[in-house]
Amino acid sequence: MSPRRADIIADALEELVFTGGFSDGDRLDEIRLARQFEVSRTPIREALQRLVASGLAVQIPRRGVFIRHPGPVELMEMFETMAEIEGVCARLAAQRITEVALQDLDAANARCTAAIEAGDTDGYYRENERFHHMIYHQTGNGFLEQEALRLHRRLKPFRRMQLRLRGRMAQSMAEHEAVVSALRAGEEQRAAEELRGHVAIQGEKFHLLMSSLRDAAE
Repeated sequence: MSPRRADIIADALEELVFTGGFSDGDRLDEIRLARQFEVSRTPIREALQRLVASGLAVQIPRRGVFIRHPGPVELMEMFETMAEIEGVCARLAAQRITEVALQDLDAANARCTAAIEAGDTDGYYRENERFHHMIYHQTGNGFLEQEALRLHRRLKPFRRMQLRLRGRMAQSMAEHEAVVSALRAGEEQRAAEELRGHVAIQGEKFHLLMSSLRDAAE
């Protein structure tokens, strides 16, 4: 499935934030962006809402949308919360996942492998996103699924950025395989630990991400 125009624009805007094209506090002008991307203002508005949802921008009534860079403590807290939520998702999914869903996870992992071989970071992220969303759905808990999706959207630009760190895609792929192995075996605790560790961004992983964000902003 091809990405929507608004998602393509949102990806491009996130890229500009991370590469220094926008600074903290910059206003995102709909008319100028519509001209820049040669589209109507509708997909621009949708793209800006995605940035607001992720916390990379803030919408101020009657003033517009402005870039907002979260600090390291806030980012660490979000990743810590996401890791715990995904651990719960994995534990419940290990109890309830269907054979069809396991096959779908295998297929998503195969597409992730193809993206690694092609050096396609964004393609890998799209398949990685489907992988996680399938696990949320297999919890059989609609409320938990929606909460996981909400925080996943909030962290999306940072998770995409993290995949650009050297060797991270291959490491992520190995972690995916360990998660599926635990889910297939119905091992709830192992599944929770594997997915929690996959998402958690602590120690060296966190320092590398913050360094890459700092370098991009300079």
